[in-house]
Amino acid sequence: MLKITMYSSADKVKGQGVGSAYIELVKMLQNRFSDEFDIAINKRRVSDISHYHTIDLPFYFSTFSKKRGRKIGYVHFLPETLEGSLKIPQPFRGIFYRYVIAFYKRMDHLVVVNPSFIPKLMAYGIPKEQISYIPNFVDSDNFYPVTAKRRHELRKKWHIADDQFVVLGSGQVQERKGVPDFIRLAKANSDVQFIWAGGFSFGAITDGYKELKQVVDNPPANLRFPGIVSRQEIAELNNVADLFLLPSYNELFPMSVLEAFSCGTPVMLRDLDLYHSIIEGYYEPAADVGVMNKKLTDLIHNPDRLAQLRDKALEASQRYSKEHLATIWHQFYIAQAKEK
Repeated sequence: MLKITMYSSADKVKGQGVGSAYIELVKMLQNRFSDEFDIAINKRRVSDISHYHTIDLPFYFSTFSKKRGRKIGYVHFLPETLEGSLKIPQPFRGIFYRYVIAFYKRMDHLVVVNPSFIPKLMAYGIPKEQISYIPNFVDSDNFYPVTAKRRHELRKKWHIADDQFVVLGSGQVQERKGVPDFIRLAKANSDVQFIWAGGFSFGAITDGYKELKQVVDNPPANLRFPGIVSRQEIAELNNVADLFLLPSYNELFPMSVLEAFSCGTPVMLRDLDLYHSIIEGYYEPAADVGVMNKKLTDLIHNPDRLAQLRDKALEASQRYSKEHLATIWHQFYIAQAKEK
């Protein structure tokens, strides 16, 4: 039996996509491969594979032990993707960014959730052959389209009328996620209910915290901030929504988009280059907040286009299904164990 040890603190900070991806992976491996993989969490033991999901300093020191076996690093971010997320003053920001790359270079192999990060890692001096692309996935047992009757019940639970058009966004409340643009859209569309599910996972060091906190505490009448909600509640809100909208300026492979796809929720995104290689054709692209506003108005009055986007969402959910990714992860771990 292959001994795989997961090293992660991603589930300690609520409201992070990194934590959701980690939880989904561990759950899937334990459910499907318990007869092949002996999985432990944050346990110092002799392992065939040590899979590092977060870059904690104690984890870095642990990589110098020969007991760790093959060291796998999960790349959820690069220094440039942290811009607009956390407000870290110099010289500490520069030191932290160098540490991020030093951590990745301690790994025997890296897994990226978006292929656009491969050349960027190569630019930091990491060989291409030491990098694999494996996308995120969500569990369709938890995220799936509900019946019309259940949708009515959920809207009643969330105090939303059946004929109300609802736009959902989710993720940490921060500049990088484009939350200010989400707020602008809510102010420009007073007849639409906007909901942003997420909070300040890193408190006052969140970029733009002071300005965003003022809006979160006193939002427009048609904008709700329910805070950091449970996985079950995110699934409920996706089924309540008519449109999922993420105006983020920088992403890897947002779990929130996969969750929307899995629920069959139409998706609109700021059209980032990094989306093109993974989900192009499955979402409504918008270059900026002005285009988002125009397309939102068009979609509200075009149910046929919304239905097309709903079909595209469900199509994408099959591409990134738990079943498909289970096979890929199984093959990856077996191959990596042989490399040790």
